[in-house]
Amino acid sequence: MHTSIHASAVVGQSVVLGEGVTIGPFTVIDDDVEIGDGTEIAPNVYIASGARIGCNCRIHSGAVLATAPQDLKFAGEKTYLYIGDRTVIRECVTLNRGTKASGKTVIGSDNLIMAYVHAGHDCIIGNNVVIANSVQFGGHCEVGDYAVIGGLTGVHQFVRIGRFSMVGGIARASLDVPPFVMAGGHELFRYEGLNAIGLKRRGFTAEKITLIRNAYRLLFQSGLLLQNALEKVKLELPLEPEIVEILDFFASGRYGRKFLRPFNN
Repeated sequence: MHTSIHASAVVGQSVVLGEGVTIGPFTVIDDDVEIGDGTEIAPNVYIASGARIGCNCRIHSGAVLATAPQDLKFAGEKTYLYIGDRTVIRECVTLNRGTKASGKTVIGSDNLIMAYVHAGHDCIIGNNVVIANSVQFGGHCEVGDYAVIGGLTGVHQFVRIGRFSMVGGIARASLDVPPFVMAGGHELFRYEGLNAIGLKRRGFTAEKITLIRNAYRLLFQSGLLLQNALEKVKLELPLEPEIVEILDFFASGRYGRKFLRPFNN
């Protein structure tokens, strides 16, 4: 594979390029950047020092990657932005490096990040995630594999979004979203049921979906305090991997963390 760098592009001397990388006109890549085989970078992209980009990614015009975090505590320490393989980054996406809190922002593989998305410092976004246009992540957010985030949603800093969940568009995501569910709402962010269609598309059996639904019925519709409902789930449902994942998600919340709840709670 032949590496192609347009004559008008500016590429730092210490940049490490894999085979078959394409860099378009007027793109600027600072020193201390690594880009994997087959990645295509469109015109007018800026990639700052500390970027580590995987293979076969597609980075579209206007994207700005690995710039300094928007954090007043940041003092210029060496931090990184990691992007996995085959991730598509559309126009005008901004992805900041980490701070000394973790040292890195991490974007996984096989993701679609649509135009004007911003991911702040120290975010961790998993694999096979779809993030629609103009979603804004505050610092330290976490997104599990196969999650879908609707357009124009704002995700509050430190919020976690579990695997296989879906957050509706124009939502104010201020609470943790457990795995396998749908959430939405602008004035009041809330649980909106199981992501049953998404789970079917990802190969979950009817039995698995029913088991997950029963767990959330206990958690959100039993009228019990959350801790008591979690204990009831442990006692009454088989501890299949999906149930363990749900229980672990709630157990791993930081002190004082608020979880997604149904509308009427």
